[in-house]
Amino acid sequence: MDKQFEILSKDIVYQGFFRVEKYRLKHTLFGGGWSAEITRELFVRGSCVAVLLYDSETDKVILIEQFRAGAILNPDKTWLVEIVAGAIEEGEIAEEVAYRESWEEAGCKIQQLMVINEFYTTPGGSSEWITLFCGKVDSTQVGGIHGLDHEDEDILVRAVDFDEVYHMLENGEIDSAIPIIAIQWLALNKQKLKQKWGI
Repeated sequence: MDKQFEILSKDIVYQGFFRVEKYRLKHTLFGGGWSAEITRELFVRGSCVAVLLYDSETDKVILIEQFRAGAILNPDKTWLVEIVAGAIEEGEIAEEVAYRESWEEAGCKIQQLMVINEFYTTPGGSSEWITLFCGKVDSTQVGGIHGLDHEDEDILVRAVDFDEVYHMLENGEIDSAIPIIAIQWLALNKQKLKQKWGI
């Protein structure tokens, strides 16, 4: 199959903290020919970074908790337990953002950094592309409230034993996709990671 698509029109329907674009388009079909014209709205989020901060010596994961507007339709879940994350600004590379956000959101200095994977989060309607990292940190002095005032961040930070973190995932205390992916990756790769980092 020769996979092709054609954009017939594009309009910016909202520009604020985020941007929403509206497209008229058509694309080729697996069975041959072209689709009818379809209309789709696209939530333009750009490229972002997430970092699983892990102390391989103490087997602790750095978790953050903060208010999330995306969860307000489920009021009991509006404060989410997550991992450090942030948007890649113009002129930045993903690794730079990983170091910056880890310090701003969690007060952590990354000692070693590796890419876990890269992926779309919700490609049915958003352009967001995530580079997911694992960063080695010293968890012994981690904790407290972090974030930048001018970004309206109010972030509770704590270092949690991996076994407890995995239990939190299993019982639904962690219900955001990116930390779920990261924690499951760590469960599968923890021993290899410790060997890589000389533990």
